[in-house]
Amino acid sequence: MSSPEHKQKIWQLIDKIKVGMLVTLDDGVPRSRPMHLVQDAYDGTLWFYTRRSAEKTFEAAEDRDVCLSFSDQNDGIYVSLSGRARLRDDQALIEKYWNPFVAAWFEGGKDDPDITMLEVDVDFGEHWKARESKTFQLYEIAKSNLKKDHQPDLGENEKFGE
Repeated sequence: MSSPEHKQKIWQLIDKIKVGMLVTLDDGVPRSRPMHLVQDAYDGTLWFYTRRSAEKTFEAAEDRDVCLSFSDQNDGIYVSLSGRARLRDDQALIEKYWNPFVAAWFEGGKDDPDITMLEVDVDFGEHWKARESKTFQLYEIAKSNLKKDHQPDLGENEKFGE
């Protein structure tokens, strides 16, 4: 796992993005869909509202291994997080993270019988953050193509976890 400082760094990278692509396996075939973060901090677990009747809930129950990817091309931020998913039928969690954005998706409100929480416990991941502008990145790539012994320095990249 990662340190509290690293978890804070991951949160700083994904908090502004908010929407990640959740990848589950559908009969062994990867399938992704957008999911909106609802929490205010990251401690190694990510939380999402979902419908109990959604295909992703059946896929996550069948194979708990999932991946989430977050991307902000404007700031050159890319984050991939892998972990284990499970459904949580916990009314206290539903109340805790409830907001007007979520309410728009659930006609029955907090008591909608189809609402549940998807919990993803992150085991490992990787993140990238571009150090400079797109122009600088193109310069580094061009320089690398001209000088065969030059690796482009495009910014920060770090793996963590298992």
